[in-house]
Amino acid sequence: MVIFPIIVTIFFTSVMNQGQPLKMPVGVVDLDNSSTSRSLVRKLNTFQTSDVVAHYTSMSEARQAIQRNKIYAFLYIPEHMESELLASRQPKISFYYSNTTLVSGSLLFRDLKTVSMLGSAGVGSATMTAKGYTPNQIKAFLQPITLDLHPLNNPWVNYNMYLSNMLVPGAILLFVFLVSAYSIGTELKFGSSKEWLSMANGNIYTALAGKFLPQFLVFITIMLGYMYYVFGIEGFPHPGGMVPIILLAVMSVLASQAFGIFAFGLFPSLRMSMSICSLWAVLSFSAVGTAFPLSAMDSPIQAVANLFPLRHYYMIYQISIFNGYPLSDSLLHIGALALFILLPLFVVHNIRRAMLEFVYIP
Repeated sequence: MVIFPIIVTIFFTSVMNQGQPLKMPVGVVDLDNSSTSRSLVRKLNTFQTSDVVAHYTSMSEARQAIQRNKIYAFLYIPEHMESELLASRQPKISFYYSNTTLVSGSLLFRDLKTVSMLGSAGVGSATMTAKGYTPNQIKAFLQPITLDLHPLNNPWVNYNMYLSNMLVPGAILLFVFLVSAYSIGTELKFGSSKEWLSMANGNIYTALAGKFLPQFLVFITIMLGYMYYVFGIEGFPHPGGMVPIILLAVMSVLASQAFGIFAFGLFPSLRMSMSICSLWAVLSFSAVGTAFPLSAMDSPIQAVANLFPLRHYYMIYQISIFNGYPLSDSLLHIGALALFILLPLFVVHNIRRAMLEFVYIP
C-alpha cells in the first residue's frame, strides 16, 4: 500500500525524466564523400535526438547494424550526389529507420526527413543566388507556406508529462483494486469472517466502513503525495488548479475501493476476485486512450472503455487539470466515478452471506 506506489512513481518519472529520447544512435552510408554530403551528416548530428555513431561502406552493412540493434536508422547518400545536384538531375537520398519502437522511429523519421530537405534547400538556394534571385524570392520559392506550431499546455512535447499522468495513477489504482478484494477475502481464508461481523454487531455496512476507512486514508495520502510530487516538485502543467486535483484523487481512490468490494461481492472468492481486479486494471491501460486514441478504436471497445475507472480518471485529468477547462465539462466522467462508488450497494448482502455461510476453498 505504501512502498510499491512510491517505487512506481519514482520509476516511471525517472525513466522519462528527459521528456524525449535523446541522442539515439544513427548510422551513415556516404558513398559520395563530398562537401555537400559531409555537411548533411554534420547537420544530422546537431539534432537533439540523433547521434551519428558509425559510418558504413554499404547498405547491407548498415542494415545488419539495425538488425543487431546497434543503430536505429541510417542515412544513405549515393555516389555522385553533389555533381548531380549541381546539374539539377535530382539524385535520390534515402533513409531507413526501425519503427519497432514507435517513439524512436517517429523522432528519427522527423530528423532524417528534415536533413534531407535541408540539403536540397541548400543547393536550391545556392543555385538561385547565382542566378540573381533576392533572398525574399528564394525564401518564397523554397518555403511558400510557413508553419507556426503551438503545442498547447505542453510546448516541450514532454512524454513524461503525457504518460506518467496515466501510468502511475493506473498502477496505484491497481494496488487499490487488489488490496480491497484481498482484505475481504482473507477474512474467509483465515476463518475470521464471523468475528469480523460480530465486532460490527452484525452490520455489514459498519464492518466495511471500519475495514476500508483506514485503507482510504492511506491510499488518499499516497495519491495526494504523488500529485504533489508531479505537479508541485516536477512542475507538470496543471492550469486547472488544486480543486480538480483533490476531487480527482478522492473520487478515484473511492471508486477503486468500491470496485474491489464489488468484485468480491460478485465472486466471493479470494482468488477469483483478485484475478478479476488484476484483469480489469491491466485492460484499463489499453482502453484509457493515451497511447492510442479511443475514438479510433472499434465501437464495442469504445463502449466497454467506460467500464474502467482509469478511463474516467484520465478524462477528468485531461479536461479539467491538464487543459484547465471547468469541472462542468467533466460532469459525465465525474458521474461515472460516482456510480463506481455506489457499486458495493448492489452486492453488500451477498458479502454478508458469504462471511456467514461460505467455507474457504484453496
